[in-house]
Amino acid sequence: MGCVLGREVSSGIVSESKEVKNPRVESNRKVEDVSVTKTDTTSSSVEIQNEETQEEKVDGDKKTRGERRRSRPNSKPGNLPRQMRGQQVAAGWPPWLSAVCGEALNGWIPRRADTFEKIDKIGSGTYSNVYKARDLLTGKVVALKKVRFDNLEPESVKFMAREIIILRRLNHPNVVKLEGLVTSRMSCSLYLVFEYMEHDLAGLAASPAVKFTEAQVKCYMHQLLSGLEHCHKRGVLHRDIKGSNLLIDNEGILRIADFGLASFFDPNHKHPMTSRVVTLWYRPPELLLGATDYGESIDLWSAGCILAELLAGKPIMPGRTEVEQLHKIYKLCGSPSDEYWKKSRLPNATLFKPREPYKRCIRETFKSFPPSSLPLIETLLAIDPVERQTATAALKSEVSYDIFNNYVVFWSLQLLPCLHTCVMLRPFLSVKPVSSSRGPKNDSCLLCSLNSG
Repeated sequence: MGCVLGREVSSGIVSESKEVKNPRVESNRKVEDVSVTKTDTTSSSVEIQNEETQEEKVDGDKKTRGERRRSRPNSKPGNLPRQMRGQQVAAGWPPWLSAVCGEALNGWIPRRADTFEKIDKIGSGTYSNVYKARDLLTGKVVALKKVRFDNLEPESVKFMAREIIILRRLNHPNVVKLEGLVTSRMSCSLYLVFEYMEHDLAGLAASPAVKFTEAQVKCYMHQLLSGLEHCHKRGVLHRDIKGSNLLIDNEGILRIADFGLASFFDPNHKHPMTSRVVTLWYRPPELLLGATDYGESIDLWSAGCILAELLAGKPIMPGRTEVEQLHKIYKLCGSPSDEYWKKSRLPNATLFKPREPYKRCIRETFKSFPPSSLPLIETLLAIDPVERQTATAALKSEVSYDIFNNYVVFWSLQLLPCLHTCVMLRPFLSVKPVSSSRGPKNDSCLLCSLNSG
């Protein structure tokens, strides 16, 4: 999705063979006043029923073949009994949409296009356009993502539906929330309604007016890892973590967006998945080497790239081709060990195995980084996916430990008229969002007045 689901809109209907390109796209957003704050990252746990219902045993006797066929569980997420699909169509949902993601539509009614007023186009991509709009029923500003697809083409509808189903199953302060769908029974178009977010991380990082502090980097990383932890615990891989897909509001809240490439996964029941995912600069080495058996470690590699990028002030491995990207990875992170080559059996190993091994030099390259950040960067940018551990483990690292056990300094990202750093010290878990006020004098700065008081 991108800046407010719009800096780079790569989601929508994507096939498993889609290759992610364009690591950076210019944002239409202005850098406005943003302050770093903390949210309660505890998941507001929402019960999700198991997709695969167990067959009931009948007095210990085996069922006949016909009985087994009739009682076979409905394993496809989104499928509903015909009667319930009929009820959804009667409520106004298009039959083709109810057929592929009926489960995700439960409890909702379709919104009409004339209940929204478009304000501005804020993003576009191959498969979707994103608009800033106003909900005429509530007056709230929202983001409308219009997805382009062919409702007569099963594969096209399938990938569109997967994004909706995934978004409906996620509920976390650091994951963007799908608030509704705009369509009609006779319509072939579809808008996804999201909460509006003022910024994206890539847009802020690219602005000369913004220089992230160590405290801000820690806060954003904690929110990113908290959101990823929720996704992974719900069996969802994002598969396209990058700055333009990390949205930020004016209170400093970060939310993971653009689940167009996301997929369900179960570490206990693995199935082959495409390696053609994740934007090139943030793509882990195993995907570049053709891996189809992977898990949450691919998102963690991307998170490691984000962490180093925020501290360095620029992308750390901006390759132009897959070969160049692998070369940059080897130069920074070292080449895989002989043991890894043997156990991984990656499809492209013989093509991209270097003649001479590369030495790992992360600490030497990033020696100017805060010492507390290096252990986490080392872990997240491990060549062996197993060594990247989990988002839960990353949240317990020193860079996040500082956030919970010390005081955190809050700065406004707006260049305040007082021309000095505005600081407010509070215990992190008890701080509420604070926005700076605008004015020509020092006493017009809210943070300054709070700090002096």
